[in-house]
Parts: sequence; C-alpha cells; structure tokens
Amino acid sequence: MLNLGRFVREHALHNPERAAVRMGDTSLDYGSLDALSDRVAGYLRSHGVEPGEKVALSCPNLPFFPIVYFGILKAGCVVVPLNVLLKAREIAYHLHDSDASAYFVFEGTAELPMAKEGAQAFAATPACRHLAVMTADPKAPSPVDGATTLGSILAGQEPLRDIHPSRAEDTAVILYTSGTTGQPKGAELSQLNMVMNAIHSNGLVRSSTLSPENHAFLMALPLFHSFGQTVGMNSMFYGGGSVTMLPRFDPQQALNSMLAHGITVFAGVPTMYWALLNAAATLTDDQKGQLRSQLRFALSGGAALPVEILRRFEDVYGIGIMEGYGLSETSPVASFNHADRERRPGTVGQPIFGCEMRVVDENDSEVPVGEAGEIVIRGHNVMKGYYKRPEASAEALRGGWFHSGDIGVMDADGYFSIVDRLKDMILRGGFNVYPREVEEVLMTHPAVSLAAVVGVPHEQHGEEIKAFIVLQEGAELTADEVIAWSKEQMAAYKYPRLVEFRDELPMNATGKILRRTLRDQG
Repeated sequence: MLNLGRFVREHALHNPERAAVRMGDTSLDYGSLDALSDRVAGYLRSHGVEPGEKVALSCPNLPFFPIVYFGILKAGCVVVPLNVLLKAREIAYHLHDSDASAYFVFEGTAELPMAKEGAQAFAATPACRHLAVMTADPKAPSPVDGATTLGSILAGQEPLRDIHPSRAEDTAVILYTSGTTGQPKGAELSQLNMVMNAIHSNGLVRSSTLSPENHAFLMALPLFHSFGQTVGMNSMFYGGGSVTMLPRFDPQQALNSMLAHGITVFAGVPTMYWALLNAAATLTDDQKGQLRSQLRFALSGGAALPVEILRRFEDVYGIGIMEGYGLSETSPVASFNHADRERRPGTVGQPIFGCEMRVVDENDSEVPVGEAGEIVIRGHNVMKGYYKRPEASAEALRGGWFHSGDIGVMDADGYFSIVDRLKDMILRGGFNVYPREVEEVLMTHPAVSLAAVVGVPHEQHGEEIKAFIVLQEGAELTADEVIAWSKEQMAAYKYPRLVEFRDELPMNATGKILRRTLRDQG
C-alpha cells in the first residue's frame, strides 16, 4: 500500500499531540488532523464517491486544505487542487475536464467570492454530484442553497478509519498547468510520484543539528501549486514537522510569522525573496538576530533566481538560498543544490536520487557539456501523462523522457543552470537572446530593484528587446541611462533598446512574473 494519507496517520499514531498546522493563534495537532480528515473520507464514501474518482478542491492556505486534501486521499480518491483565483467559467472547465465527482470550495471573501463562483461552476457541471462549502466559521450555514458544509461533515460524519490501500501507480493528484498555450492540461501524478518527491524534499532540509519533527515551515506558497504542496506540506508531514499557514503572501506578515512561530524553513519563488529584502528595513537588530539564528534553510524554485537577489538575501538574513528546479509534471522537484554538497549559486544543483536529466538539441540528441539545449527528465518523479490527452502526453514524454520546454546548460560536475523558457527566447536579428541573462545583468545596477525582459515585434529585427524595471526606493534613473549602461555591459545584440519603468510587475498567483502579459502590453 502506498498512500499519502499515511503521512498523517503515522504521526497521529505515535505523536498525536505534536503540532501539524498553525495559523495565527490556532494550532491543529496530528491526532486532530488525522481524525478530521477521516471524517472527510467517510463523507465521500458514504455519498458514493468511490476510489479512483476525482474530487476538486478550491481553498487558500488555511487548515481546511490539509483536512480535505488528506481526507480525499484516504478515501482512495484523486485530489484536483484548483487555483483560488479562477472564475466560474474556468472552474467549470476544470470540473468537467477532470471528471470531478465532488467539489470542496472555501466560501471566500467579498473581494474573492469563491463559493459564489464555485456554485455557478458546479451548477454548470451535471456530472459533478456533490458540493461542500468550507465556511470560515465551521458552525455557520452554507452560503449556497443545497450545499453541505465542511463544518457539518466534521461535526457529524462517521469517520472512515481504514485508509484505502492505493497502489504505487494509482493517480493521487491531478495538477493543472498554467495554460499559457491553449487550455490548461491536467498532469496525472501517481502515489509513487508524490510520496517519493515528498520524501526526497524532506531529505533536502535534513540537518545534523535539528531533527525533522522540530522543523517549522512557513507556507507562503499557495497549496494548490505543486511547490508548496510537495516541498512544504507533504514534506513536513512526512517528517513530522509543522506547517504555519499564510493565506496570502505579504512580506511583513511573513516576517512576523517567522518570528512568532520559530520558522526554520522558508520556501518561495524569487519575487518573494525580493519582497522580503525590501521588508527587511522594518526589522530591529534583535529581530534580525533571531531570524539569523533560527532559519536553517531557504529554498527557491518556480522560476530562475537572480544571483543578485541571492547575494543580497544572504547579506541581510545570513543564510544562503538553496535553489532547485522542477515542474508540475515532475511532482515537482527534479534537481536541487543539496545541503551535503557544494552549493553553486546561479545553478539549480544536481538531479535528486532516482532522477536523470539531460540537455538535448532539437533532434533529442544530447549536447556537449556547457552547451545550451532543452532539459529533458526521466525518473520516479515524472507524471503518468496529461489526463485524457494521449497525443499531448506522447509528445511531452517522447523517447521516455519528459521534455520540459526549458533551456538549460549542464557543467562538467553535473550541475544544471536554467537559461530560460523556450517560449520566452527572443530572436533579434537572427541572434538568440535569453531574457533571464539580460535580467541578471540589469539586476546588478544599484538603482534597479527588479527587472523583466521580453521581446516585442520589430519591423527590421523581427523582435526588439524591452526591459520593464522597478527601481529601488528613492532611486532615480532614466531610460537613456539604462540603455547606455546596458550597452557597456552586454553584447550589441543583447542589450535593451526599450525601457519602461513600473511600480510593480504583473505576477500570477504563485508569484511568477508574467512575461506574456508584459509582451501583450509592450
């Protein structure tokens, strides 16, 4: 039997009073998390939702998420986590495409009426038979007519104590890709994919001075995304650590939570580290000292981390960021700067155990060390395929390797560096220009806080290079000055000829800069 639900059950059996989830003054121990998720499993089974059926989940970073998530898994069903920002039409697409039989949705807020949008989607999806609303107050009635509430399930449902004996190859989770090209596709991740990746993620933060159960993780990453789900929640629950929920990332709230809950592990995307750097000015010397003494690991993924941000963060917080790489289709971790090996800033480390990575050309032939090409991956972490999309699956997994769509380079020691996404590469006058390379240079300018580079249409060159820049607070800089400085730093075909200053850059729910939006606006 291989079921993610065992992570919670094991600690509930041996250390039931150990804290599993924290949020503000609320704390949920392993015994309670296990018992409550058993009731969710009991609800699904008693309402005819059988093992293998799909159950969608829309919930921010709240204790409700792991309660429902592990309840679905214990019943032998498949979790389909959805982006909390989706509107009714988009939710309906996901419910229909995943063949969801049941749907759990948080009630939301006035600004983000999740239950209202979810109820409209549910009504438009006849095959989805059951709707449950998670109300902020578990005793409150459902805001949706005819829908049950999670509160009533947890209060009165007979629990299902026997965890379904899932097989390694059974689907555990379907994670939908962002859908930047065409409609979103659901990556089918097996129990083996998810369990092994959580175990390896926990191993990445093992410390000779701190046992796994004493780790405290700040969940600033959205749980519907694979990074937070596997590297944060599942990894910590495997090791018996605790997870402190942050419903919405705010740098000041993140720092306050780190100080209040003794956070030892923080994981985020590069823009989160950038925000924490800007918020450091609010800390007292004593608070900085506390963070320097308690933080053991800072992990980055989701997008390439500018070396300049890594350097600044280490100067301020006294801890080096360990960068890794992966995708939803790889559960997600494929490589990492391992704690017991040399950390090489600017790289995403070496493949994790049981995972292979190569760099190939357009014919899928391996390129020489040091040359750029597409990164391909195979191993226990690679998805089964895209749900109900055999042609897309065959294309992505051709030759037995998952084709990432990322351009990378491998050095002589097997460390990988991410150059850029294939789709983000700029073709200017016949030369390939990688936005990340230009961004890395721009970030070294003392007046530049954040930068994003895209290609915009140009009659003569095909594409021209445009930089969107956020300045350091109080800094002054003109577009001409940026262009002149860049011309001295980069080859003639690389430096930006167009510069636009912004107060902020568009980002998705996981904190990635939306280059596509910038291209459309450019």
